[in-house]
Amino acid sequence: MKVRKAQVCEDDKKKRKKAVLFCLSQDMKNIVLEEGKEILLGDVGNTVDDPYLHFVKMLPPNDCRYALYDATYETKESKKEDLVFIFWAPENAPLKSKMIYASSKDAIKKKFTGIKHEWQVNGLEDIKDRRTLAEKLGGQSVITLEGSPL
Repeated sequence: MKVRKAQVCEDDKKKRKKAVLFCLSQDMKNIVLEEGKEILLGDVGNTVDDPYLHFVKMLPPNDCRYALYDATYETKESKKEDLVFIFWAPENAPLKSKMIYASSKDAIKKKFTGIKHEWQVNGLEDIKDRRTLAEKLGGQSVITLEGSPL
């Protein structure tokens, strides 16, 4: 999921991922793409009205995850797209899970190019408001996120 600035045909653009979740495999030895936990750009506006809220609802309440979110936002000067790496570690996740995810975080981050921002989130209170993500992206200069005013 690399942010591309070049012109892309419409079919390829619809297949690009807007958001994706990663989890540990059953044996806790590999980081894998969590099946069914992704948002494609082609889904936005069709089956997904608000990609950010849909993404937040995909996060499990009782376990850790890694996520990549391709944020589209507008500042007073220009429109931007940035790739955000999110480490989801809710308060009520098992301690062992938190420790494994925390120790593996750098390994997965090295696999992805183009990550502009990193965000550790410890509960829904930290992530449910889109203004929090906007602050991570550009502070007070962000005026819209995913096409919606803040």
